[in-house]
Amino acid sequence: MHSVTIAVVKFPGTNSEKDVIRALQAIPDAEPQIVLSREDPALLLDADGVIIPGGLSYGDYVRANAVAMIDDMRDVIREIADSGKPMMGIGNGFQILSEFKILPGSLKPNKTGRFVSKWVYLRVCENPTMFTEGLEGKIVRIPVAHLEGRYQIGKKGLEKLNSSHEVVMKYCDVDGEMTSDANPNGSIENIAAVVNEKENVLGLMPHPERAVRGEVGSNDGLLILENFVRAAEER
Repeated sequence: MHSVTIAVVKFPGTNSEKDVIRALQAIPDAEPQIVLSREDPALLLDADGVIIPGGLSYGDYVRANAVAMIDDMRDVIREIADSGKPMMGIGNGFQILSEFKILPGSLKPNKTGRFVSKWVYLRVCENPTMFTEGLEGKIVRIPVAHLEGRYQIGKKGLEKLNSSHEVVMKYCDVDGEMTSDANPNGSIENIAAVVNEKENVLGLMPHPERAVRGEVGSNDGLLILENFVRAAEER
């Protein structure tokens, strides 16, 4: 296996890129590098995979990432999504991908109106994806940390999401039940993660990069990142 170059995009104001870099460094053959959003877009096109991490993009104004829509890198990110190359948006990165219309739905303020930072349980859906290989149907434990993480989508969009098997993970309790108490932000149908139609782009509110060592609570996030690196290498 050759070195797998993973570009980790840093938008102005984001603050989780270092966590993602450290997590990827624990994976053999992964070669992560931070790419500033205003650098040469070719740096993203040349990478084997792209991750847009969490944090507060452009100060998290009113609607998270609304200003990020004007960033010159948006066209390149769309090109990568269309190419089939693996791409992942975590937390705020998920919001960016939804703002760019690369992923369906949108992220709204949490139902409580308060910032949520806690460990949550997630049931991985049975439909296989490159990101969840070997985890289908299992319950994983990964933390969330967001103010605007309530996933919303219209009725027709939800029907398509379900019929196309684009829902990847749902918030659940320790027993795997999708209850309202297990839903940290009020997301419709407890949805925590989705993919695009091509299934090469994943958006998730939980932070897998913060669940890579069992001694800190879970290493379930590492399994997702390992799958990502493997998919990037195989493509």
